[in-house]
Amino acid sequence: MPNNNLKKEFIPIIFIIATIIISVVTYNHLPKRVITHWNFQGVADGWSSKNFHTIFFPCLIVFMYIMFYFLPKIDPKKERYKEFETTYLILKTTTIGVLFLIFLIATLVNLGYKIPVSKSVSLIIGLMIILMGKYMSKIKNNYFVGIKTPWTLSSEYVWNKTHKFGAWTFVIFGLIIIISPYLNVKYSTILFLLGILLTVFGTMIYSYILYAKEQKNTKK
Repeated sequence: MPNNNLKKEFIPIIFIIATIIISVVTYNHLPKRVITHWNFQGVADGWSSKNFHTIFFPCLIVFMYIMFYFLPKIDPKKERYKEFETTYLILKTTTIGVLFLIFLIATLVNLGYKIPVSKSVSLIIGLMIILMGKYMSKIKNNYFVGIKTPWTLSSEYVWNKTHKFGAWTFVIFGLIIIISPYLNVKYSTILFLLGILLTVFGTMIYSYILYAKEQKNTKK
């Protein structure tokens, strides 16, 4: 399991504290009805109360941190986390950091600051997915983190090969998300769907093909 000492947890904890401080400080300055969602073109298409905005995001970030903390402890394959301890910490810190940045951007926009939300958020999320792709092949077989299909969980070989393939699909999907705000709605939607198909179903099919091939070779 990852060694969750204070030094290694410092950055994600700072993100959590900063989120709570921003919520408290900006609460009285936010309008009663705030924008909570924008489409790829930066057009607002979702709203909520400022109570929801200032309470939900801090709670979400705290929940995500707690989840990341306990997953290695309850995973039947918890001993494998020692093999990708640094990668796990990077993924956890990045996830918490991205949630913080999205909350910060949304808060600033609702306070009246002119920020290109669509481009900013797409860049942040796209870079996060690319970073996940970079470290994908370092994740070892477990039940909670990585590409989990019946075939990757059944074979160390399939797990490793699928994650190397998945690394490239994540990088491609991340790039698609980054460029989507600059494209026509039609093209950005098509590319986004193709990215999901490649990342989700592409890795699933690939893992099955590897597993079937491995089983065939085993029987020879």
